[in-house]
Amino acid sequence: MAAARASGPVLRLLFSALLFLSCYVFHTVALTKDEYTEELLIVPFRSGQVYSHFEFTTLWDLDFSGSEGSRYKLQHFRLFPRALGQVMAEYRVQEMHLTLTQGMWQQDKWSYPLTSAAPGAELWVWFQREVDDVGQAWFGLTNALSGLFCASLNFIDSTSTVTPDLSFRPQGLAQGLFKTKPSHLRYATLPRENVCTENLTPWKKLLPCSTRTGLAALFHAGQLYNTQYSSLGVHLRPVCQNDSCTDASLELRQVLSTVADPPAVLNGKQDWSMKRYFSRSLSGPCPMAGTSRVYVDVTGNQTSSFTLKPEPTELKVTSYQGYSRKLAVYDLWTFPFHKDYGLNVDMKWKREVAYNQLTPPLLYVHRFVTGYGQEHGGIMSLLYNRHPYLEQQVIYMELVPWFTRMYLHSLKVETTEGNLIQPLMTRYKPGRDRQAPYLLEMVLTLPPDSTTRVSFSFERAFLKWTEYPPDANHGFYISSAVLTTILRQADNFTVPPHMGSGLESGLFHSSSTEFPLCLHTETLLISLPTPDFSMPYNVICLTCTVIAIAFGSLHNLTTRRFQYTDLTKASSGGLRARLARLFGREKQTTSEEQGEESETSDENTQEKLLNTNSVSEEEIDNKDR
Repeated sequence: MAAARASGPVLRLLFSALLFLSCYVFHTVALTKDEYTEELLIVPFRSGQVYSHFEFTTLWDLDFSGSEGSRYKLQHFRLFPRALGQVMAEYRVQEMHLTLTQGMWQQDKWSYPLTSAAPGAELWVWFQREVDDVGQAWFGLTNALSGLFCASLNFIDSTSTVTPDLSFRPQGLAQGLFKTKPSHLRYATLPRENVCTENLTPWKKLLPCSTRTGLAALFHAGQLYNTQYSSLGVHLRPVCQNDSCTDASLELRQVLSTVADPPAVLNGKQDWSMKRYFSRSLSGPCPMAGTSRVYVDVTGNQTSSFTLKPEPTELKVTSYQGYSRKLAVYDLWTFPFHKDYGLNVDMKWKREVAYNQLTPPLLYVHRFVTGYGQEHGGIMSLLYNRHPYLEQQVIYMELVPWFTRMYLHSLKVETTEGNLIQPLMTRYKPGRDRQAPYLLEMVLTLPPDSTTRVSFSFERAFLKWTEYPPDANHGFYISSAVLTTILRQADNFTVPPHMGSGLESGLFHSSSTEFPLCLHTETLLISLPTPDFSMPYNVICLTCTVIAIAFGSLHNLTTRRFQYTDLTKASSGGLRARLARLFGREKQTTSEEQGEESETSDENTQEKLLNTNSVSEEEIDNKDR
């Protein structure tokens, strides 16, 4: 009875503690509201390729006003990935953009991508203004992201990092509480980074449903990387929580873009389907997603040149600045999925693809290496403005590694007609050998319907023999140049840029009259003066041969036993005599053995005769008796 009385208060105390904990958890969840959306846009190009863009967006409503010292106090994770959130909070990151890209986006054929990315690895970060040592925070962040995404970001150091003054402005909130310092920007690239499935695996683990269900279930590594272009992206930024922007939210966008070439696989046919493209179909939406949709661009089907099955949930027409686009929408929450086959969007064309001359966009850029030899060289970029009567103001940024010593006096900006163009603004930061790269930024005004050449010369540096990679004769990469501008027309945009979250806001709720654009040029491959790395091998072989000969001779002289030899006998016969004596000795030995055997047989015969005689004598003696 006493034990029962004692257990009563204990149970009431435990019940009160559990009730308090439950109320605290519900209160915390109510304060930190988050939502998750998944979207897929499929666009068939006129050149026959198919562009697929996955976008997974997580919005987390946080109270930034009470987070002094550490802007993001990320606690009680629900949909936001804990692994990434802890890294952002540890190094006080305000905005981050990371892309891992394989292949080159062809601007003159595919227009503009939803998210532009440089080949290889590209990372640019805005740190919070409270950060004192930006260099140390940048070093720690790159190492943490390297382990998180299984990439070589830990190789980013001072020789590949710059702080641009004009390019890479904040894409999220940058006023009031989120105002930062220009010196808190860091940008770096690794153009030689190889992107593969080892980067896709940790990236998809950040999704709330991973690849078990939802749009991420279409991820098949063998199909995603068997394409002309593939790009992974992680973008973090603060955005407005409402229209008045009185509150802010933390937005995480995970994007995956691919460009496949069905005509190259299907003998000229442009047909595609989810089964053929991704090797699987959709079984349903992610249970954690508030929005789960698939958009298929059917703008080019005005003449009924292809059929789309199954029937979409609805057809929507979006229009901005007089440019309209027709989209077939599959809402995974309302679509009646087949029990066995799921959703397999299938587009079949009535004829083979016709390769016609494509119309390039209004603005695009190309870059290449000039010169010859292994001492001097040059870089030239061609900036195309195809607008018939409007000028275009752009920001051109060039990041040159330290081993290509840039000559600023050789910089020339001119049109193809020979008219010089004076930059409106120029920012140049000279590089230092083995310490910092060269950075060039210019604000240019491109004349209408013109091609502008930007060129400069450089000198190839001599490296130490320990600074060459294992495949030294492959060459060295120069990262992409970056072109930033604001377009007044959205004709060539797949989805207009927007400040909202998700593809839907850009497709159907974009009312902007100015469209920011960022383009990346080709990466360049140059050869530096390379020593003959086969010489050490040759020297080692020669040295070992000499040592072996010398050591062998000395070894023979010091260990061989010397014996007296009769020169007359030694010179009496050569090889034949030696062989004859050898075989003669064998014959003599054989005859001796035969003689011994005959002697043995004679002795045995004599013994037998003696025995016979003795027997006969005994018989005679017996008879006489």
